[in-house]
Parts: sequence; C-alpha cells; structure tokens
Amino acid sequence: MCMVIFAPIFAVCAFATCGGYSGHLRVRVECLDKSQSNLSITVNFAYPFRLQQVHFKPTLCDGNRQETIFMVGDYSSSAQFFVTVAVVAFLYSLLATVVYIYYQNKYREGNRGPLVDFVVTVLFAFMWLVSSCAWAKALSDVKSATDPTQVLLLISACRRPANRCSASHHPVWSELNTSVAFGFVNFILWAGNIWFVFKETGWYKTGQRYPMRSASERRANGMSQRLCSQNSVDQSGDSFYQHPYRQASFDLSRESFGQHHYSQGSFNQSMGSLRLPQTSLGQPVIISQGDVTPKGPNPIIFVNDI
Repeated sequence: MCMVIFAPIFAVCAFATCGGYSGHLRVRVECLDKSQSNLSITVNFAYPFRLQQVHFKPTLCDGNRQETIFMVGDYSSSAQFFVTVAVVAFLYSLLATVVYIYYQNKYREGNRGPLVDFVVTVLFAFMWLVSSCAWAKALSDVKSATDPTQVLLLISACRRPANRCSASHHPVWSELNTSVAFGFVNFILWAGNIWFVFKETGWYKTGQRYPMRSASERRANGMSQRLCSQNSVDQSGDSFYQHPYRQASFDLSRESFGQHHYSQGSFNQSMGSLRLPQTSLGQPVIISQGDVTPKGPNPIIFVNDI
C-alpha cells in the first residue's frame, strides 16, 4: 500500500524540484569612472546545469566596452540521471498500482508477477541510491561554480584594484536541497518495499513451508513429547487400576514367574555342585568288557556290548 500511495508522490516531488529549477545570481562592478559602472549584472542558470553555456557581459571599465564571460562546469549528466530515474520510477509505480488493483489474479498467476516486481524493486532501490549520491555531489559542485565570489574572479575589471566588485544577490538552493532529500527518501521507500515484495514470491513461501528450528525450539518440542508420553503412561496406569481382573491375572503371572525364577536358581546351584576340576586327559581308549588289560596311560572307558 505504501508503494501505491507514496512512491508516485515522492517521485514527482523529486523530479519536479530538480527538473523545474531555475536560479540566478547578481553582481555589481563599480568602476573608477562611475559612468562606466555596471551595478546589476545578472547571471541566470537552470536545469540541466550546463554552466559552460551560460554567459554574461560585464563592463571592462574601459570606455563602453564589454566582454563575454562563460561560466565553468557541466553537471547535466548527474542531474539528468536523477530526473530520469525519478520519471521512470513514477511511471512504474503507476503501472504497479493498476496491476495491484485490477489484475491481482494475473499478477499472482505462475508466481511471475511477484518475481518481476521483486527484481524491479531491487533495481530501483539501487538506482535511487546511486542517482541521489551523484546528484548530491553535482549539486555541491554547482553551488561552488555559481558562488558570486567565484564569478567575480572571472571578470577582468574586478582584477584591477581601482575597481570595486561585490555580490548583490546569491542563488537560492532550498529547492535543489529538497530534491536531494526526496531522492534519499525514495531510496528508503523502495528499499523498504523489497521485504514486502519478497513475501509475495515463492522463495519466501518455500522458506515458510520448511522453517529452520532453533535449539531452544527443539528442546521445547522434546519436553512436550516427554510430557505427552508421561501423561499416556499415567492414563494407562489409571486404566490398569480400574480393572481388578487384569490386576489379579498380572499378580498370578508374577507369582508363576517367581516360581520359575526359583527353579532356575536351584538348577544353577546344582550345576555349580556338579562341576569337576579341569584336568588334561589324553585320548580315551575304548575296549570291550572282556578285555580289562590297560594299554598305556590313557583312561579306560568300558562299553557294554548289547
């Protein structure tokens, strides 16, 4: 909404205060011969500030002769760049206003409208910053070039000590200073609108679909899961106490499990008592019952023939 209302207004103010400016300065030359003095020399200049084309004709204080003096400096590139950015931004903001109001469905179709709008907004924010900085520097140079004290140095009659030269009127710079201020205001406006246009693109929606959770959020999520599991255990315990039949069967199963455990313990003890000392025995020899004569140191195992 801020782009619909404020962007065209600030753009108009920017190029109107710069492109519509015209100023002048006035100096006076008092010659030693008062009849040859020129007490009102007016120098007019305006946008686009091609000062090298601005000229004036002061007196030479030598008879009725005059000289033609041209001012110094050409600052049209920065001024025209600033005004061009302002005009194009004004036209685009009007076009965007029409699209936002009457073609909202086509604007969101295929996500092309928000992407184009995002790229153009970033471009205009950058252009406003560059053009405003360039125009601020050019305005400083224009002020120096049109300073009446600098203009008096260009007049030949003012270099003579016998003559007296002074400035009777200085240019008014409030309008051009306002244009620079509007330029930076437009930069802030377009740069701030980048976030709102970015929210309309698919990039922001993709990031919202898969958000990155912080460590504190993960800990809070784990704690909530543990609380839920504890509540489920408590509920299962309540349901267990509410069914005495199940409790009795569970007690019987515990008793039977204890008996089995007891029998298992006695079996382990009997197995422990039947253990024999470990000795190293040779290969056993198997003989029949009738043959009882031992052969060698090996143990004898009797086998009944059935």
